[in-house]
Amino acid sequence: MTTPITETKRALNLVHKRTLVRLCDVRESGVHPEALRRLVNAGKIVRVSRGVYSLPNRDQSQHIDLAHAATRIRHGVICLLSALQYHGIGTQLPHEVWMMIDRRAHHPRVDHPPMRFVLGSGRALTAGVLRIEIDGHQVRMTNIAKTVVDCFRYRRHVGLDVALEALREALRKRKCTPAELSRLSVVCRVGALMRPYLEALA
Repeated sequence: MTTPITETKRALNLVHKRTLVRLCDVRESGVHPEALRRLVNAGKIVRVSRGVYSLPNRDQSQHIDLAHAATRIRHGVICLLSALQYHGIGTQLPHEVWMMIDRRAHHPRVDHPPMRFVLGSGRALTAGVLRIEIDGHQVRMTNIAKTVVDCFRYRRHVGLDVALEALREALRKRKCTPAELSRLSVVCRVGALMRPYLEALA
């Protein structure tokens, strides 16, 4: 039988290996969740949000909130202003993590980090999605071309000025091609809207 001390050590080892650990990760490793409570009470780990734990004062990248959001909502895709900031496009400094989820999915309740959800489905949800690693966590995020196209698609949420700034900068810095943008604009049903801007800027 596993002793409380052994379980606590195993739980602490898990937290050391990753920047963020979910309660379900601990359960899957065969450690009782009570071990996390003991570590929190001892000040060896901190609860950063419901069911997510980390080491106190651990060095984390500037994009830790994206990893945190992806840890909380595995099926989501980081998009729009959060993806623009990550890719270094435009001047937006979002105070929330923007995430696209399937329109049929349960709308998640997240206490931290602050999040803003948009809904998608089919190819508009899955096309142009990268898997990147942030602080040891796999994060699904739209690539640059898809991020720009999504800004047009969700212009009522982010503003047409943001979409135009993103398009201009992505083309000027050659972060994506007009052909990529055109193809994804058709997938996302904003081809007619984007065509005049693409023709003017390409």
